Amino acid sequence: MSERKVLNKYYPPDFDPSKIPKLKLPKDRQYVVRLMAPFNMRCKTCGEYIYKGKKFNARKETVQNELYMGLPIFRFYIKCTRCLAEITFKTDPENTDYAMEHGATRNFQAEKLIEEEEKRIQQEREEEELNNPMKVLENRTKDSKMEMEVLENLQELKELNQRQAQVDYEGMISQYRELERREREREKEEDERETKEMLDRALVKRLRDSDSDSEKEEESSSTQSMKSSSDKPTDILTTDKPPEAQGTSAAGVKRAKTESWERSVGTLGGGGAFGSLLVRKKPTVTVSKPSPAVTAAAPTSQKDSKASTAGSTNTAKAVVTQNGSSSLSLLGAYSDSDSNDSE
Repeated sequence: MSERKVLNKYYPPDFDPSKIPKLKLPKDRQYVVRLMAPFNMRCKTCGEYIYKGKKFNARKETVQNELYMGLPIFRFYIKCTRCLAEITFKTDPENTDYAMEHGATRNFQAEKLIEEEEKRIQQEREEEELNNPMKVLENRTKDSKMEMEVLENLQELKELNQRQAQVDYEGMISQYRELERREREREKEEDERETKEMLDRALVKRLRDSDSDSEKEEESSSTQSMKSSSDKPTDILTTDKPPEAQGTSAAGVKRAKTESWERSVGTLGGGGAFGSLLVRKKPTVTVSKPSPAVTAAAPTSQKDSKASTAGSTNTAKAVVTQNGSSSLSLLGAYSDSDSNDSE
């Protein structure tokens, strides 16, 4: 495919262009070309309108014995799109246009004819003024007079229009001022509305914040009231005390801390499973100075053990000291010794 796109063909060394035979073609021969209609036209046979720019397959030939400054003139043959009648036109290099020959009439030709007539008149006037200075003066006088008449006619037309119009300038100015006033009022109302909306939004936000703060305060106050209601007035008296002496129950003393000797041996109450196996001994201590080591003797009968337990309970209810469980156990021992002596 590349060999058909080359610009230079190969010519052998023995090539002689004079030996190539020339074709003898007539000078008025025709070529088929593709063109567009150069102007609007109407067919004389059927009255069909052919608009400017419509494409045709036309025949082209050179006009014989017609030249314009050495330029040849060409003729074109086309056919009507409706009746297939032949229409011909040729080039016009003098006017840089096309000229209609036969088969159709050119539309919108009046403007072109007027322009051609004006050009002809101007050309004749220039030729007259070239050799006659008096003719130049006359033409200038006519031109000035015509110009003055045109200006007078324009002025009369303007005055006539003004009389008929009857424009109320004061009314126009007052209307314009009224429009300006309304525009200012509208802008002022818009500004006030925007300001009000902004204030409302700020107030709503502030109310929401205050509501949340009040809810928090109510919650805190409710929790404080619940705490205060749960606390007893006498709790302040026992807050500083150790948990060993916080109070007594109706059944006896509630001990929070168990002594080491109680964990190993057991209590003196005898209420447990091994209460019957314990043997109480009489205390050998005096009332004035009690000994810390107190040994308990088992009761001889079940009645003695119940009596000793009741006596220790009554003594613990009567006396409450800061020493806790140790003092209560000593008082229980004293009551047991007193009951045995009385017996």
